[in-house]
Amino acid sequence: MELKYKRVLLKLSGEALMGESGYGIDVDTVNFIAREIKEVQELGVKVGIVVGGGNIFRGVSEASKSMDRVTADYMGMLATVINALALQDALENHGCATRVQTSIEMRQIAEPFIRRRAMRHLEKDRVVIFAAGTGNPYFTTDTAATLRSSEMNAEVVLKATKVDGIYDSDPKKNPCAVKYESINYLQVLNEGLKVMDSTAISMCMDNAMPIIVFNIYGKGNMKKIITGEKIGTIVEVDNA
Repeated sequence: MELKYKRVLLKLSGEALMGESGYGIDVDTVNFIAREIKEVQELGVKVGIVVGGGNIFRGVSEASKSMDRVTADYMGMLATVINALALQDALENHGCATRVQTSIEMRQIAEPFIRRRAMRHLEKDRVVIFAAGTGNPYFTTDTAATLRSSEMNAEVVLKATKVDGIYDSDPKKNPCAVKYESINYLQVLNEGLKVMDSTAISMCMDNAMPIIVFNIYGKGNMKKIITGEKIGTIVEVDNA
């Protein structure tokens, strides 16, 4: 089978792990996502994952309004570690060798992020889950995903969402919303489309790193993208 992408960075939001629940981690959903990742990894694709923590705690949420921003952001980073461990457990239950690396040192449960070690894990066909964002407050896990994608020499960032691409307005609120098949970075920034935060988009633009926004709940969607099918919306230099 011919592969369009052989090294990818999957950006998985914390909310994606909730499924239909309003909070926390839904075991069935995590297992479904693990199976989707395994299917891609079995094709020989090197997979890195950056996971968010919004299902547990978000640094800019209502709950954190009275908190010091730096403290709240660190709490959000710790939430991503919980999600990373849950995803690691599900992947390993499905037979995927996995390593969690964190930007905040916590040796008892995960490795510290070391680029060369992460690259070595990928070469040994291990899925590497990057937790705790960049390790710095004021930076989102979207920015962490774009940073790690460049560090890992990924060919594309796969932005997993609950919708099937990028629309010109919220499709849940506007039934006439138009879906983009492809779009460029400047359009995303100028039109204020909520794909990733502006820092992450700018970093992808600077490094010519394409982003594919797709629905993680669509069975086989990741595999279809890897094998070249047009799924979701691609953000790249040229949208011609």
